[in-house]
Amino acid sequence: MTALILINSTPEESRVALLENNVLAEIHIERARDRGIAGNIYKGKVVRVLPGMQAAFVDIGLAKAGFLHVSDFRPGIDELPTIETDALDRGIEAAAPTPTSMESDSPSQFAPTLPAMAPSPLPIEDRLRRGDDILVQVAKEPFGSKGARVTSHISLPGRYLVYLPTTNHLGVSRRIEDEAERQRLRDIVLAMKPPASGFIIRTVCIGVSRRELQADMRFLIRLWNRILKRSENVSGPCQLHYDMDLVLRSIRDLFTPDVARVIVDSPQEHQRILEFVDSFAPRLRSRIELHCGPESLFDQYGVEPAINRALERRVWLKSGGYIVIDQTEALTTIDVNTGRYVGKTTHEDTVLETNLEAVREIVGQLRLRNIGGIIIVDFIDMADLANQHRVMDAFETALKQDKMRSNILKISELGLVEMTRKRTRSNLTHLLTEACPACDGKGRIKSIATISCEIMRRIRQVACASSGSNRLVVRASPSVATFLCEEESTAMDRLEREIGCRITVEPVDTADHGRFEVRST
Repeated sequence: MTALILINSTPEESRVALLENNVLAEIHIERARDRGIAGNIYKGKVVRVLPGMQAAFVDIGLAKAGFLHVSDFRPGIDELPTIETDALDRGIEAAAPTPTSMESDSPSQFAPTLPAMAPSPLPIEDRLRRGDDILVQVAKEPFGSKGARVTSHISLPGRYLVYLPTTNHLGVSRRIEDEAERQRLRDIVLAMKPPASGFIIRTVCIGVSRRELQADMRFLIRLWNRILKRSENVSGPCQLHYDMDLVLRSIRDLFTPDVARVIVDSPQEHQRILEFVDSFAPRLRSRIELHCGPESLFDQYGVEPAINRALERRVWLKSGGYIVIDQTEALTTIDVNTGRYVGKTTHEDTVLETNLEAVREIVGQLRLRNIGGIIIVDFIDMADLANQHRVMDAFETALKQDKMRSNILKISELGLVEMTRKRTRSNLTHLLTEACPACDGKGRIKSIATISCEIMRRIRQVACASSGSNRLVVRASPSVATFLCEEESTAMDRLEREIGCRITVEPVDTADHGRFEVRST
């Protein structure tokens, strides 16, 4: 498999696309005015303890308090001692007793739910009180009406390792399939890691030297020491650690050995990425390119239309069948249909082929749309039990290639497959669209913020194509025009200085609030 990372960056928005075999596999978006918080660490203050739910609400300085379940609570985390990194240089002398080694995928930005080192049988009301300060990490972004999910099982991702300071655990990415390489990496990390702390060995560790792993481990331990030190001098709610922004986080998490090139369209971001890569893997520098062509980066590689297709309910299969994806706050349903596909032999064979093709598409759509939580898949009914097993085996095999942890159940008596997929950040539909005001929220349309970002990208393209112009006119719906002039006034002023051209925004009555025009005068 050949992979490619494309990075489109403007002051308003960063977008990172991962292409596998020239097909959009993942899209990550972060806006300056609405940056994510998953992975951030806070000193929070307990505002309410709920014995009936065995949970607590923790104020971390956001509009809504974070939700902490008793299973995610580790007492005494802020009393953990700092670790001397000099011990890492002594190799085997600093080794810990061999922990239970668990097979694990490498988490990208969030704390895994792992058991505490010394689980307490006490209920949460006997462990936390209102007003208590507590160190927590955001495990799941706020979603809908729900606040963030927080945990005190901290994880700090590095380039090669994920540091777990609160648990004695050693995990290896399941994508490292060679057993000899798995054992080599285990031995290296076990020989260096401090006692009573854990690490996850990430996929990019394949072929990495002991010195590189040691440097990454030293960096992560020093980072944790700084977080602990700062927590001693502040009261909650207070932010202690901010995870990397999307661009650097993507280089850290997505730039695996499978990635042939990283192409970025911003000179400033290109330089920042080069400096970041120089700090951990200078040999990767040659794979990082600056896009300078007349056509926009995402247009050149067909990413823009692929993003738009990822917002549609219906996804067509190559055979002529299709799947329908419906998302609600509670769960996501996926329905499989034969559509125009009539097959060549028996009805059962036609159904089997459609379901097998749908399996691959469903897993791809889960990744692309970043769908998490509860998912119900309604495959086409199969009478043959062996065919049901074939579809389930194919589904489980395909899910192994997904970085996000999932749990899948067998086909029920009603012919449904129930599964869960870990959710940390908003899905693509929630991020790029909003409830349609004309149908009482039963449908979704592109949000005003999304359209505004599209307009600003279009302004740059028009300005580049008509360098002699001294004024650009934007014609958009009244709601979008108002948003640009008020909510995004600072960004629009900055854009005028960037392109050296005056921008005039004109509201136009239109039935489609996503329709706009940018022209030079």
